[in-house]
Amino acid sequence: MTSFQTNEERQHKRQKDSNAALRKTSREDVLSQLDKISHIDRTESKWIALLIVIAAGILLRCFAGVWGYSGKNKTPKFGDFEAQRHWMEITTQLSITEWYFQSWNWWSLDYPPLTAYHSWLLGKIGASINQHWFTLYESRGREDIGLQMFMRSTVLLSEWLIFIPATVLCTLLLGKSLDVRKRAKQFSVAAIALLLQPALIMVDHGHFQYNSVMLGFFMATLACLLAGRRLIACAFFVAALGFKQMALFYAPAMAAYLAGSCVVPKVQPLKFLAIATATCASFSALYLPILVGTWHSLSTGTPVPAGTHMSAGLNSFLRGVPKDLHPYSVQVFQTLHRIFPFSRGLFEDKVANIWCTVHFSGFYKLASHHSAEVLQHAALTMTLLTILPPCCIILLRPRKNLLLWAFASCAWGFFLCSYQVHEKNVLLPLLPTTALLAGQDGSKASIRAWVGFANIVGAWSLFHLLIKDEISVIYVPLVAVWTYLMELPPWTLGPYVDSDLSWPSKLLHLCAYAGIALWHILEIFVSPPANKPDLWIVINIVCACGAFCMCYLWCLWNLLHKSGLMKQIRLVKKMNIVILLEMWKLKLK
Repeated sequence: MTSFQTNEERQHKRQKDSNAALRKTSREDVLSQLDKISHIDRTESKWIALLIVIAAGILLRCFAGVWGYSGKNKTPKFGDFEAQRHWMEITTQLSITEWYFQSWNWWSLDYPPLTAYHSWLLGKIGASINQHWFTLYESRGREDIGLQMFMRSTVLLSEWLIFIPATVLCTLLLGKSLDVRKRAKQFSVAAIALLLQPALIMVDHGHFQYNSVMLGFFMATLACLLAGRRLIACAFFVAALGFKQMALFYAPAMAAYLAGSCVVPKVQPLKFLAIATATCASFSALYLPILVGTWHSLSTGTPVPAGTHMSAGLNSFLRGVPKDLHPYSVQVFQTLHRIFPFSRGLFEDKVANIWCTVHFSGFYKLASHHSAEVLQHAALTMTLLTILPPCCIILLRPRKNLLLWAFASCAWGFFLCSYQVHEKNVLLPLLPTTALLAGQDGSKASIRAWVGFANIVGAWSLFHLLIKDEISVIYVPLVAVWTYLMELPPWTLGPYVDSDLSWPSKLLHLCAYAGIALWHILEIFVSPPANKPDLWIVINIVCACGAFCMCYLWCLWNLLHKSGLMKQIRLVKKMNIVILLEMWKLKLK
């Protein structure tokens, strides 16, 4: 009887275990299927969100473009709209050897060759629609509605082809290491922040420029670095430099990261050689059309410029170049002369950087006390002091998770201290700063708060540019939509309530927002004194400069903290203290 019961119990136990295993397997299968379904839902929702963001971006860009633009109806030279149109005119109507020798008296081409090629392509397309838009010398100052629509559409098209794809790809790669459940939401937030960034829309689609092309090439560079494609990254970065020389804001950090990747954790000379070769090949490709055009002119007997517009000393140096190479050298040096106009001032108009703040604050008139050469050296020294720390850190710690912090710190340093800075150059540090939302720490309230702070102040620092262009009507809607979607003040205090943000940062941000609101009220209702007509603009640039200095320090501190160098420094200090104590004890004995 006992034996029979034992066998029965064993059989019952086996059946129970089998049922439990079956239930477990079924539960795991169900959970697996649910996870797959939710993953599909998250993936679909991510792309749906992206399409909505892009559609909203197009609407905001069209809204910004229906108003005025730089130089509208402002004779005699108009503004940036006419400059861009004129470059399409000269690149399509003149020989390539004459592009950079066109007279200074009407918007000379002063950007690198890729901008010239871009202008040539758009000019050819425009001329096929209406050839009178770009008739040589006779089309100056044209502002008919058809031309305006064409020019506005070229900015949108350029942005669609370069900036948006590169930004989406970079955002995806930055969030690749995130948990699947967080990835879709963080991607949506970062896409909103980057594609609806108010400052970029104000400058490119309101004021009128093509900054998104250069910024798109930078985002493509960053995406390639994140994917480990360093050689392709070099080509894209040369493209960014070749479109606008302001991409130099990123160059020191880029060079430091690539150099660090060649020596850490071990020296790899072949990798360094490959990077150098790719960079040189990219620059050669950039200048190839100009050099080929020069060769064609020489072979057909067409006259080419014999000297540059540079100093007599440099022209005499060029005369020492072998006769066969002289025309090619002249072309290259003339482009460099146009791209780096040191004959201009320390800053352009009123910009929220250190030099403009010091000069216009009334404490010390830089231009009155120092020569241009002294100011150039001062700008170089200050720029080096601000960019060396992030460059040294990324050189010693060439890690992908530190790239954005290094680029942002370096760009802020350049913007605050370098020579010949425009107010529009704030777009360069804002881009990597905003892209932090797509990274590992992007979901933190402190990151969102600082990114929002930088963008709101950045848009505010451009307000006087909008007033100058008579398009200030676009300011409030662009900033309001962006801050609402990002859940930032004045709509909500979310990032400042129960967050990881330190109380000094909370105080700084909230006081800054209150100050901006007060400034706008005063600017509308209170006229400045007759002897200080630019009072409100000066207050704007001084306060914005202080805020940007805080953004620089925040980026630099995070770069240093996340690099792990602080721990090593503390460890070395402790070891030194221990050694000194031991030596002191031995001495006492």
